[in-house]
Amino acid sequence: MGVDEGRDEGRDDGGHVGARAPRREDARLLTGRARYAGNVRLPATAHAVVVRSPIAHGRLAKCDTDAARAAGGVLDVITPADAADVRLPCVTLAVGQRDTSYPAMEETVRYVGQPLAVVVAETPEAAADAAALLDLDLDELPPVVDVERALEADAPILHPDWGSNVLTDSVLGDADCEEAIAGAAHVVELAFRYGRASPYPMEPRALVATYADGELTIRTSTQAPHHVRDHAADALGLTHDRVRVVSGDTGGGFGGKEHLYPDEALVCLAAMRLGGRPVRWTESPGDRLVATLPARAALHRARLALDADGRFVALHADVVGDIGAHPSNVGISPFSVTAILLPGPYRFDRAAVRVRGVVTTTTPTGSYRGFGQPEATYTRERLIDEAARRLGFDPVELRLRNLLGPEELPCVSRLYQPYDSGDYPRALLTLRDLVSEGVGSGPASARGDGRRRAVGYSCHVEATGLGPSKDMKTTGQLAGGYEIAVVRMEPDASVVVASGVAAIGQGIETTLAQLAADRMGVDPGRVRVVLGDTAATPYSPIGSIASRSLVVGGAALTQAATRLRDKILAIAAHRLEAAAEDLEIAGGTVRVKGDPRAALTLREVATSAWRGWDLPEGASPGLEERAVYDPSAYTYAYGAHAAAVAVDPETGAVEVEGYWAVNDCGVQVNPAIVDGQLAGGIAQGIGMALTEEIVYTDDGQPITEYLLPTTREVPALGLASLVTPSPVTPGGMKGVGEAGTIGPPAAIANAVAAALPEVADLITVTPLTPERLWTLLTHVRAAAG
Repeated sequence: MGVDEGRDEGRDDGGHVGARAPRREDARLLTGRARYAGNVRLPATAHAVVVRSPIAHGRLAKCDTDAARAAGGVLDVITPADAADVRLPCVTLAVGQRDTSYPAMEETVRYVGQPLAVVVAETPEAAADAAALLDLDLDELPPVVDVERALEADAPILHPDWGSNVLTDSVLGDADCEEAIAGAAHVVELAFRYGRASPYPMEPRALVATYADGELTIRTSTQAPHHVRDHAADALGLTHDRVRVVSGDTGGGFGGKEHLYPDEALVCLAAMRLGGRPVRWTESPGDRLVATLPARAALHRARLALDADGRFVALHADVVGDIGAHPSNVGISPFSVTAILLPGPYRFDRAAVRVRGVVTTTTPTGSYRGFGQPEATYTRERLIDEAARRLGFDPVELRLRNLLGPEELPCVSRLYQPYDSGDYPRALLTLRDLVSEGVGSGPASARGDGRRRAVGYSCHVEATGLGPSKDMKTTGQLAGGYEIAVVRMEPDASVVVASGVAAIGQGIETTLAQLAADRMGVDPGRVRVVLGDTAATPYSPIGSIASRSLVVGGAALTQAATRLRDKILAIAAHRLEAAAEDLEIAGGTVRVKGDPRAALTLREVATSAWRGWDLPEGASPGLEERAVYDPSAYTYAYGAHAAAVAVDPETGAVEVEGYWAVNDCGVQVNPAIVDGQLAGGIAQGIGMALTEEIVYTDDGQPITEYLLPTTREVPALGLASLVTPSPVTPGGMKGVGEAGTIGPPAAIANAVAAALPEVADLITVTPLTPERLWTLLTHVRAAAG
């Protein structure tokens, strides 16, 4: 690890924000005591199997269920006719989007893996055996796998009432961007294609649904319990107060578990039809890559214009996003985020993006960690490196010439983003120093093996803390973005925190406990954090997504805890006959500053408050505060990444030999968790760059060999941090959950391009598999004679 500026390795001042406290979750996660949905065991549980389409496009002409219903142990079979009214919402809508919801199950087939039936039986084996007995008659239609093919005039139309395969077509930015490009001294133009990638959390999606006394209880692996509750209630015709969602420990989500899926809604329907018996379902390994929503799939045609001195003049991109068979919960929003973050941390005179969402006969696409930002960064940073190569600039110096400086912040980007604070050049300069220290002392210094080596850089700004409700309404997101926190000090001075955000492996229990302990003057071990149960936690519209759980949820907690602290000081001041501003909380006591003899224990104050004794005039009994935080704006974290690669020109194999990153996410509540988030994200970014892709055959069949990066592909990381407190968030935090994924694909691609200059302008695809690189090199060698 690098030297981390602004970090506090050992806090000796009694504060807990900034301390590298061990994650409290790990005690149960590492000892087999985690509360995963798949571990739920309820009496008389039935088991569901989802029957999925084996074809990419067509219609279910017949579904004969007689043999399946007659099989031993079968309790129910659900077909499209039984679920005709079960529809799920598109929460984020594009301009002009006509379909604002989609059926959980229907007879028209638009992708391999689409649910066609659900079989419920006494055992998983009985359900699987009966599912094989279903007699399905499917009339096939031509598939449309590629977005370019879907745009052709003679392409099959997936949704005939649309009249085309284009869901939406809009333009953002400066109307005169083309004129600026036409008048520029230099223009670099490249076309980029992004492979379809899967969030692929360690815990698959799983759900146990129970319906009794008119109430539906859903135990599920989700990032957004209240989001799931609302959607389940509306889809199944229940009032919201009759649905409870419990998420427990969610073993990773990465965006793939931010809503209710069709198959999950169908399992809930099965529980309602059985009336009292729980129904269990877990996504099978074979279904994961055709059922859990993937992301990233897009085509960009982009141009960077520069003047004679290398100053950036304009940036333009035509983004064609593959939304799959139909718009999902998030619709085209990942591609819209690509558009608005395309300028990154740089200064441009003009910028514009055209965004189109196109349907294909593939699994609908959704959200994945980074949410369109890795693609924006790849496109922009590859254009910058290619401009440096063609014009003879050093890639780092070209970036430094065009990065926004700290004196220019806050500012609004050419695509409407109100960047708040930071020092973008300092991040890149710090990174360059880290690379200089690292290259030459490690594996990257090895020579004589025939491989070519180079270092590539990338810089980014990321939008974090999704939340301003007014902005969400303006941009077509049918949800609020606020968070609510409730903090209570019990009569024994222990503290309970309740929040609607969810634990998904990001350490939120630990960081919320640290925030509360810091404000309340207690040890974090005295703080209990309650999450993941809609019956016990305050409402959270969208839960733990978009790097917001600590930024927005933590800000709400900060406000609630501050109010509670103020009440405690007021009560103690009354009893000690002192001014509240003369008191401090330390070591479990409230005392007069400079006079430790004039003190009360926190337990004395708390007990008195709950008994209603000795309270100042106007104070109510009890110690509990509730705060609602609706942010005034997004926060903007930023970073700079570098990768050292070795490329074998004979095979196309790429090894990442060194990796460094500098990140600024504002105030760090727990630097160790920040490091962990960055490391995990970088690993996923390396996967996107080199190995991960869901590939379809021409007839729409997914090839489900999916290569995740291992410890062999992820080198030791050199990490450093800058700390620029957020001027927006109470507590100064910015998000870090997605930061690690954004920079690696671009940094690695730039390193590969630098190592292989003969094909540098062709390094435009993710992932850069050995086959792809070998093919590029072979074609170039053949053309050269």
